[in-house]
Parts: sequence; structure tokens; C-alpha cells
Amino acid sequence: MTAIGVGIDLVEVSRVAAIIADKGSRVFERLLTPTERAYCESRPDPATHVAVRLAAKEAVYKALQGSEAARGIGWREVEVTRAPDGRPDVRLSGFAAARAEQLGVQRVLLSLSHTHQAAVAVVVLERG
Repeated sequence: MTAIGVGIDLVEVSRVAAIIADKGSRVFERLLTPTERAYCESRPDPATHVAVRLAAKEAVYKALQGSEAARGIGWREVEVTRAPDGRPDVRLSGFAAARAEQLGVQRVLLSLSHTHQAAVAVVVLERG
């Protein structure tokens, strides 16, 4: 396998908490898929889980950059999921999926970490 794209992003949890406090559920609707929203809202501290998903989405976006079409990738076109073994995974749709296909992406590797202060995500795109 060959790495063809890498992305990393860091999000401050306090910033996400402030946005949620200010905008309410509109934040969830605009930035998260229904499945992501349900998961985040089920957690005791939703802001932490929203922050790590936003970091993942931005890291994927950075890894997919390089074309005019990639700039059209929407927040909900990158969905953070869980693989059957429990590790974080990514599902792409729309412009994100089209860009991944254009690049020949066969696998998206995702690593997430968070504390109550910050959330970080690293993404590696692989082609066989």
C-alpha cells in the first residue's frame, strides 16, 4: 500500500461547547450525520465527541485536497463510524467519495484522541 494523502487537525473542546451553547441543535444538524448526532447526544459530554468528529472531518478534507471539486466537500459527506472491531472508521459520500475515487483511495486510516480540552485526528489515505 502507498500513502497518497495525510491530514491532521486539532479542535478545542471549549470552542465546540461554546458553539453548541450558542447555536443549539442547529450545530448538530449542519455538521453531523444523523448517526453521528445520535451518538454524540447520547454521551455525557457531547462537545468532546463533536470536537473529535470535527477534527476527523477536517483531517479527511485536508487529505483529499488538491482539486477545485474537493473544496465542495460538505461536513456530512465525511462520517465517523465504528468498524466491527471498535476502531474508528470513515464513510465517504458525495464530493468526498468522488474525490477519493479520483485519487484511487482504497483505504482511509483514521486515528482519534481526545481529552476534555482538545480533540485530535490523523488520517492517512492509502492506494494499493
